[in-house]
Amino acid sequence: MKPASYPVCKTAVLLLLTGMLSACAPLWGMTEPTVTATATAPIFWTADPPTPIPTWTPEPTFTASPTPLPPTPTATPVSFTPQPPFLYYAQSGDSLPVVAAHFGVDASEISSPASLPATALLDADTPLIIPNRLGETTPNIQIMPDSEVVYSPSSKDFDTAAYVSGANGYLSVYREYLVSTGWTSGAQAVQRIAIENSINPRLLLALIEYDSGWVNGQPSNFAQGDYPLGYIDVHYRFLFRQMMWAVQELSKGYYGWRSGSLTELTFRDGTTARLSPELNAGSVAIQYYFSRTRNYNEWAQAIDANIGFPALYARMFGDGWGRDQAVGPLFPPGLTQPALTLPFELNQLWSFSGGPHSAWMRQAYSSDGAPPAWELQGALAALDFAPGADQSGCVPSERWIVASASGRVVRSGYGVVVLDLDGDGHEQTGWNLIHLHVSTKDRVPLGVWLNAGDLIGHPSCEGGIATGTHLHFVRKYNGEWVLADGPLPFTLSGWVAHAGKKPYEGTLTKGDKIVIARDNGSFETQITRLPDE
Repeated sequence: MKPASYPVCKTAVLLLLTGMLSACAPLWGMTEPTVTATATAPIFWTADPPTPIPTWTPEPTFTASPTPLPPTPTATPVSFTPQPPFLYYAQSGDSLPVVAAHFGVDASEISSPASLPATALLDADTPLIIPNRLGETTPNIQIMPDSEVVYSPSSKDFDTAAYVSGANGYLSVYREYLVSTGWTSGAQAVQRIAIENSINPRLLLALIEYDSGWVNGQPSNFAQGDYPLGYIDVHYRFLFRQMMWAVQELSKGYYGWRSGSLTELTFRDGTTARLSPELNAGSVAIQYYFSRTRNYNEWAQAIDANIGFPALYARMFGDGWGRDQAVGPLFPPGLTQPALTLPFELNQLWSFSGGPHSAWMRQAYSSDGAPPAWELQGALAALDFAPGADQSGCVPSERWIVASASGRVVRSGYGVVVLDLDGDGHEQTGWNLIHLHVSTKDRVPLGVWLNAGDLIGHPSCEGGIATGTHLHFVRKYNGEWVLADGPLPFTLSGWVAHAGKKPYEGTLTKGDKIVIARDNGSFETQITRLPDE
């Protein structure tokens, strides 16, 4: 409208101005008249005719059509067809936050006809309706039961030495010198790694056979002789350290999936793949393990149920899924932690020196020649307590570690005491409490039944790496490490464990009381077991 109206307004103003000039100003070009007076004649005015008033004709106006503006761009609607939601049935060990992490959704978006606990374990086979936002993932085929990965009830009667001897391969004559035990046979090394790390010995034997053929045959080349699990690093030379590396990777996969922190694999060639949310922890452990030393195509072949590692496992040990069904879920419905007290005597001052961290540790070496360090596994299941002392470091202590509950001692040695709470004599079944860094002096012997509060031994630095005298305390159930800050939180005399941002950080809380984990014995770490606890 503005281009058309502007000339009209200008014309109206100028016409008004012209009218005013005509009415109020003398005529342009007039002169004074000459007067001739006579007595009888009328008087006439004579004047030159007036100069005509110039007129102004406005220039013609044009109503120009404005150049049309381009249309306002609008976003092209994206055609989106919502994918049908997943109908997922909870597996043993699942919790709502962890399932949400696996599926890449918020826990509040998951619904079910059943009542869902916010953080506790879900009963197996609970139906869950979950939004489908995932793209391509790894295959959803479950290739290994959880019970065949951890040292579970399905392996309580498995005889590692007898199997190795019967196979009559290179492993049956292999020996290795270990500082802690001296000359150690191949079968003894496998069994020790299995029991200390709670990894199924069948799985370790199958991995050795898959990469080197040691169980049923002979090494075919130099690399297989020194690196029977295929991880080439001079610091991990020979069988025992090869297995130390292997259990590290298996644990990262298994417990990373259990905690919800692992959802993606990265292969040796740098490619990545999102893990199928329908996998179980045991299958993820195997997938993760093979991703550490193989590119994608090699990995796909290794996990193939028909031609890869699962097929070899079945040939060696039969139907693992059948054994799994026979023992039932590792975490049965309604599982809770039994009542446990703080693992030291009444009215004595101790320090909470380590929040949730690795259940078991191994010595790790870097390939660039850096000095050795102790590397963390995936299961952040342990808590550390240090006795009050006048000196720091690895000094003898007269303080006592005591039984947090009643049970039978099923292992005692190498700085370790394991208390079996169901008393059946098998560390692979039910609740077990693992006490590490127990001094040889006064350590409770194997087979003894202890009641809650009975003496176990003194804290020390024995049985592994330690920078100061302390107790490393862990739980496991049916052979699986139970995460300290998980669906079954580590609870001692009412104090509940919480993880920090990093391993060893964290707190113990009881009502409005908080104890903070520190390794320096400072005031905020101090904790005492009181009579009413």
